[in-house]
Amino acid sequence: METHAEAEPPADPELEVGVGPWPGGPGAWPDDARYDPDLLAHGDRRNVVDRYRYWTMDAIVADLDTRRHGFHVAIENWQHDLNIGAIVRSANAFLAAEVHIVGKRRWNRRGAMVTDRYQHVRHHDTVASLVAWARTAGIPILAIDNVEGSVPVERAELPERCVMLFGQEGPGLSSEALEAADAVIEITQYGSTRSINASAAAAIVMHEWCRRWA
Repeated sequence: METHAEAEPPADPELEVGVGPWPGGPGAWPDDARYDPDLLAHGDRRNVVDRYRYWTMDAIVADLDTRRHGFHVAIENWQHDLNIGAIVRSANAFLAAEVHIVGKRRWNRRGAMVTDRYQHVRHHDTVASLVAWARTAGIPILAIDNVEGSVPVERAELPERCVMLFGQEGPGLSSEALEAADAVIEITQYGSTRSINASAAAAIVMHEWCRRWA
């Protein structure tokens, strides 16, 4: 894993986020191995919370690892779905244990906004491979899809350790994934649309887990 952080300066300086160089120059830098000399010298414009300003990427990941939650997020990747990156970003925001990409190894990272570098990501070629991993780990798989027989999330059991499995935008989860799941959960809706955006659905279920367990 890289030690120094990526830093892509915004096109408009007035829209810059984060902080500039550490005040006082090198003589005032903190004596702490978690801090990145490049960021201390040039500023930290990354999309990270304030507690991690100027920290190296490795230091941030190590700290996150001490606090990660018990749920995993799995995403089927059979099509070119831009939502995958956004789901990874939400998984980082809600501190998922791991993200599992099922299917194609390559996925569009644009929506992740670099959060995949702070998140453990595991690849499975097939649904069967994910299921085998989950069974070995003793973690139930919860399929998230609004199909017949699914249980509304507000009434569903969300175990402290679980895998939340999400499908593609449009077709939803594959039949193999639905058949392999220990439970199928849906998000209660009140309007006319049949479904909501896949990344929005993922964020709702992750937040519901955090509401109960975090």
